[in-house]
Amino acid sequence: MAHTKSQGAVKGNRDSISKRLGVKVFGDQKVIAGNIIVRQRGTKVYPGKGTSMGRDFTIFASMTGSVGYRTLRGKKIVKVAQ
Repeated sequence: MAHTKSQGAVKGNRDSISKRLGVKVFGDQKVIAGNIIVRQRGTKVYPGKGTSMGRDFTIFASMTGSVGYRTLRGKKIVKVAQ
């Protein structure tokens, strides 16, 4: 009788750690070059002028200025203007 007892409740009780995704800097806030603006999976928000996208779809500021969001043809775009 090689049973493993009293582990049924614990076996399915695991959960992954949260990845802290989302918008980090909102509209009209100031950023400096290199600041992360949006952490995302896939392109929910697209980079505009003054921003770049990393290989994990993170959008960051490539220049110093204030952040602005807009919608163009159904796509959300973030930009940094001086």
